[in-house]
This record gives sequence, C-alpha cells and structure tokens, in this order.
Amino acid sequence: MSKEPKIAGKSPIRVELEAGKTYAWCSCGESTNQPFCDGSHKGTDFTPVVFTAEVSKPCGMCTCKQTKNDYSCDGSHKSLA
Repeated sequence: MSKEPKIAGKSPIRVELEAGKTYAWCSCGESTNQPFCDGSHKGTDFTPVVFTAEVSKPCGMCTCKQTKNDYSCDGSHKSLA
C-alpha cells in the first residue's frame, strides 16, 4: 500500500463552491470523481479533506495531491515530471 497519493492530474479543476455546502476533497488520488472523494481510499491510510465553504466562490482544486493548501491548488503540479 502506497504512502504517497496517486497523481490524478497535473492541473487544477475549477469548481464553484457554494456557501454552506460541505465538500470532501480526495486526498488519495484514486477517486473517479476528481477532485471529490468517492470512497476509493477505503483500506488505505488516506482520508478525504472535508470542509464547508464559508462563501460562494470559484476554487482551483488540486488534482496532483501535492498541495500544501489542504485542497486548493498551490502550483505544486508545476514541479512534477
């Protein structure tokens, strides 16, 4: 079992977050519903990042799973081979 997440993509997915709505961002990279969790992490050490949007806004959600910003893209994908 890998301790490193699977790189699901090398660019963020733009999502319109809705204020008051709860989201579960996939941290393992195995979800077929990127960037959101579909339960594929079960049986691994990964857990989704669950958060409630405070305001409605667009967000570039990380798909490389290397971000240091919980779920939003920080540009880490630019350094991937």
